Amino acid sequence: MPRSLRRAAALAAAALLLAGCGLSEELDREANPEREPSPVATRPDPAPSAPAPSASAPNGPSPAPEGCPESGVTMSPGMVTAAMGLRAMSVTATNCGKGVRELNGYPDIRVRGVDRRLFDVTVLKGTEPVTTMDDPGPSRVTLKPGESAYTSLVWRYSAVDAATKSGSGVYVEIGPAKGAPRQTIEPDGGLDIGETGMLGTTAWQKSPSDDDGPGGAGPDGARPGDASRP
Repeated sequence: MPRSLRRAAALAAAALLLAGCGLSEELDREANPEREPSPVATRPDPAPSAPAPSASAPNGPSPAPEGCPESGVTMSPGMVTAAMGLRAMSVTATNCGKGVRELNGYPDIRVRGVDRRLFDVTVLKGTEPVTTMDDPGPSRVTLKPGESAYTSLVWRYSAVDAATKSGSGVYVEIGPAKGAPRQTIEPDGGLDIGETGMLGTTAWQKSPSDDDGPGGAGPDGARPGDASRP
């Protein structure tokens, strides 16, 4: 090809290239007349994770320790002692909560048989006429966490069917005072009180400490020999 033709072809190609660049720039101006830089596509930042919920509200009430009822007091029966037809048993109330508890007066008690039927038992405030066991009478008993008080229950033996447990108070529902929530305890061997017996009680009193020595009153509320009184 003559040199003149090759030069003309090169000039034409350059002109087309420049025209193409100008067209592209024009399209850009129409789409973005303010000539603002095009936004760069970026991946959104992950949303911040929510903090884990606190185990307990900082200003909320402290929950009762595990195994402690809402009343903050647990009831536990002692051993049943027997002498010449007279029975005696202590029930201990322990402050299992975190605050101070107060007892004053006599427990509130109901007795049920093996079939959960309510017995027609007369619950006395005091121990007479069942026996002459000492009763301190009502007094204010303050229990700090871990401290306990006790009441003594006394009754006379009544015929009980050993096979069916008829006449045996298998379940004792006891509350610290009338109107307070009751807890159900199951004395070892039950209360052989019969369905129409009498149940004497003593007022709540502070449980003796280990420093009281063997000569002090026991947790059943009686000194040695009291249970054998007629």
